[in-house]
Amino acid sequence: MRIAVLLKEVPDTFGERALNLTTGLVERAASDPVLDEICERAVELALTLAADHPASEVHAFAMAPENATATIRKALAMGADAAFHVTDPALLGADLTLTAEALAAALRHAGEPYDLIVAGNASTDGIGGLVPAMIAAWLDMPHLSELTALTLDGTTLTGACEDADVRAELPAVVSLTEAFPDGRFPNFKGIMAAKKKPLTTLSLAELGLDAEDFSVARTIMTAVAQRPPKEAGQKLTDDGSAGQAIAEYLFAHKLAAQPS
Repeated sequence: MRIAVLLKEVPDTFGERALNLTTGLVERAASDPVLDEICERAVELALTLAADHPASEVHAFAMAPENATATIRKALAMGADAAFHVTDPALLGADLTLTAEALAAALRHAGEPYDLIVAGNASTDGIGGLVPAMIAAWLDMPHLSELTALTLDGTTLTGACEDADVRAELPAVVSLTEAFPDGRFPNFKGIMAAKKKPLTTLSLAELGLDAEDFSVARTIMTAVAQRPPKEAGQKLTDDGSAGQAIAEYLFAHKLAAQPS
């Protein structure tokens, strides 16, 4: 079984986040780059499924800046067999549609079709949450989203999400939530082995893509502004009328509907 897992390098989750007010992009130099935690969970799931199905292989895919190889190699150190790194100056500031198109093209470029594509539900920097579904559309695969559990029996995937149980036949795309286990910590042997595992770099030209092709819908940034500082909230002293005061506040700010 061929399993692909999607990776994203993000600014350290616990570091400072800031926007460049000229470009509208995240200031990635403001904190250390790391492999997104939800992606580590995706790698863990992919490796667990591969261990349960002999002769399986796990390949990691990332669209990231040229200097992100150390982050990508973390997935190799965890146990992935190979990695593909899509990087190109034209991808700076890419929106969700271009990101999904580039990753889908890389998945097609990597040889035989993948049986399963594993991703996190949303990255901690953009929190878009749409790329797995977009990739599923590009590759014409079913997508099981927001999963809290997943099992594979033969070619049948059975997953659980907040509202229902879901099922799909391979090949498929799945996106998981933080309900899945943390990623394993790479040991010394894995770190040394990762240095010898193949990491293929792919440009847009090699994938046959044009970032300026607007026949495909793209998101255009029109304005960017600093988040305003928080204002002090309204304080209420409960003298027996606080309930009424809260209700009136909610009605006045259209946070609740007036009773009919």
